[in-house]
Amino acid sequence: MKAVSATMRRLRISLCLGVAAVAGLAAPAEARTNFAILIGAQNYPGLDKTLWLGGPGNDVALVGNYLKSNPAARFDADNVTVLADDVEGAAPPTLANIRAAFASLTQKIADGDFVYLHFAGHGSRAPAADPASETDGLDELFLPSDAGKWESYIGQVENALVDDEIGAMIDGLRDRNALVWAVFDSCHSGTVTRGAPTGGEDVRMRKIEPSSLGIPQELLDEAEGPVTRGLPRTEAPSKMIDAGGPASGKGSLVAFYAAQSTETTPEMRLPAGKKGRQTHGLFTWTIFEVLAEYPGMTYRQLGQEVLRRYSAQYMVSPTPLFDGDLDRTVFDIGAAEAIRQWPVSVSGEELRIPAGQLHQLSEGDYLALVDRPAAKSADAVGFLKVISVESLSATLVPAEHDGKPAPGLGDIGEGFYARRVEAGVDFALTVALPDSAGIPSDMSAAAESAIAEVADHAGAGLRVAFVPAGEPADLRLAMLDADTIASADADAGLTRHLWLLPPTGQVVISGSAKSPSIDLAGKTADEAGEALADNLTRIARATNLLKLGATFAATPLDVEVGLQMKSADQPQLASLDSASVPVLVPGDQVQLRLQNRMDVPVDMNVLYVGSDYSITHMYAGRVQPGDTFSKTALRITAGSFGRERMIVVTTPAKPQTAVENLGFLAQQAVPQTRGGALSAFRSALTEAGFGTRTRGAVSVMDADEGPAGAITQFDFQIEPERAAGP
Repeated sequence: MKAVSATMRRLRISLCLGVAAVAGLAAPAEARTNFAILIGAQNYPGLDKTLWLGGPGNDVALVGNYLKSNPAARFDADNVTVLADDVEGAAPPTLANIRAAFASLTQKIADGDFVYLHFAGHGSRAPAADPASETDGLDELFLPSDAGKWESYIGQVENALVDDEIGAMIDGLRDRNALVWAVFDSCHSGTVTRGAPTGGEDVRMRKIEPSSLGIPQELLDEAEGPVTRGLPRTEAPSKMIDAGGPASGKGSLVAFYAAQSTETTPEMRLPAGKKGRQTHGLFTWTIFEVLAEYPGMTYRQLGQEVLRRYSAQYMVSPTPLFDGDLDRTVFDIGAAEAIRQWPVSVSGEELRIPAGQLHQLSEGDYLALVDRPAAKSADAVGFLKVISVESLSATLVPAEHDGKPAPGLGDIGEGFYARRVEAGVDFALTVALPDSAGIPSDMSAAAESAIAEVADHAGAGLRVAFVPAGEPADLRLAMLDADTIASADADAGLTRHLWLLPPTGQVVISGSAKSPSIDLAGKTADEAGEALADNLTRIARATNLLKLGATFAATPLDVEVGLQMKSADQPQLASLDSASVPVLVPGDQVQLRLQNRMDVPVDMNVLYVGSDYSITHMYAGRVQPGDTFSKTALRITAGSFGRERMIVVTTPAKPQTAVENLGFLAQQAVPQTRGGALSAFRSALTEAGFGTRTRGAVSVMDADEGPAGAITQFDFQIEPERAAGP
């Protein structure tokens, strides 16, 4: 971490990190001008072509289209500067062009203007030009497209953009008291993980190892301090920044980090499994997917939802961090309702709406057609079916659905809206088959036999769809070759294991957070298949529970849910921010507090999803209107380590009814290695855990009576002991 200067205390960009910064006082949206600089570097002529990326240009195009069509805070095209590879009309994202764009904008903006900045591309690290200013002795770098190799005679990477300079450029904008939001979708390093083959899906990490830039290893060894090998940070580096504010005449900051300094951040083809998907940075896509539906949320809510959607993919890394004045609304526009309906435009026989993949619409979805924005869903004229979808638009046709005939085109006029009344949730676990390249034939055959056993006997208890190694998947099976195992300095016997990995294919080969695997040596096909089926069933239930969290997370129940923590070295209760991933160690205690501000009772269920895919049902009870529930919910033990989640499910209750109890979702862990009438909300959870459907349309509202339920999720990183040092 950096010693801090007087103006920024050096914006600790840590360029594996996506950074969002917000500065200054809110100016009325109509009285300000919105500006943007969008940078997408993916082609690097000065570096080996295997290091080139495929997504930054797509990121920039997506963000630019969103900003220019954003109904909450629209950006005029003339005020959006695009520096990107493979984007029509864009200037190259070279170091000189980036500097010039910032210099020009700094002179142009006025007090109260809003500036959005987006950096997508490679990051790396290099020995610091001023070692005394860095506790780890390293500078973080963003690599423009003309970046080259390490130049030993000046001690720098050619044309790299160093964190100090990025901080100074943002400082210049803050000095003008502009509102600034900057997102960095890049990274620089990784430690305990290795990548398993992902085939044609081409999941890439936005990092370049310093060795690929020609930086001598001895210089890195000399510079790097023990903090870079420490445990994940719970405190974002910008806490060291001079926040400034109106009294100082300098804008304050809010920072979003896409990953910790020891993690990588991926790019992949998104949205997963959909037609027309393109390569995007996961961080970029997730941010704007959330904002497309909830444009008036706060930065804290945005951070919470990014974490939740990562969890829905069971991402063990990266770990986003969020810091600063998180209770401001994004784009500083003020609160706004979630967008679940869009005006229908009619052109001939074609119906269009300004919503698409970013709004989680897919081909085949049905939307209710209403004749005015405030109409009740029960009074819908009929339904429209999505027949094609792009990132920010969709084409629909009238369709018969839910007992209603298809509406006539002539009956659809000005003022009609297409409303989302259900969310499609895929309850099947999509599993990518292992890539057998480089794997001994006997082990590859054993894995194939185990998978065949599962495929032959899969039924209602296990809804699994196997896809080729390169396809999008909820889970990836992998076998690691001897070279990969040796590079991690691990037991050679691990080449006999069938690994169960997240969508990115990252595998933790050893240690307390080791990825689950099945040792195939000595097992018959029946035995290996039984072990694999049991593991997949447990993983499917845990994953589906997290998928539903994304559907019900932002349901507007007036219920406040919060956590507090105490430990041996901090006996006083301290609040935990739900927009962070705190590090907890054995002995820590977490207290849950829930306040019901509604005029009806609320049933509460507390579930804990372990890193080992266990689900523990911890509590079920009812909180009356106006009451507050407070109870120690967790005592951290040494039973498992890694990313774990506590889920609080709240559902409105009717008087004189039994308390909703979701204890049926509980299940035991996946070993690291192994030799009456239901509410709409509970029905969804039943299908997620034990139902027979592979895909369901989950109602997000109980007719027009209000929300069906809500899920609040808190993520933790459980480690054997707390990291020492800063």
